[in-house]
Amino acid sequence: MSGDVLLKILADHGPWVILVFFLLWRDAEKDRATRGVLDKNAAVLTEIATVIRERMPRT
Repeated sequence: MSGDVLLKILADHGPWVILVFFLLWRDAEKDRATRGVLDKNAAVLTEIATVIRERMPRT
């Protein structure tokens, strides 16, 4: 986005536009961090399940 377009949007709609974009960006960052933690937890749970399955006696 060019600087002229950003200045025009800011002039037309006021500073709340920046606040909206900031809140959307912050929400996206939180989602990205949450997804990273969930992926890590899924990997740990998969590893635990594999270890348990390997140690169970075969019938």
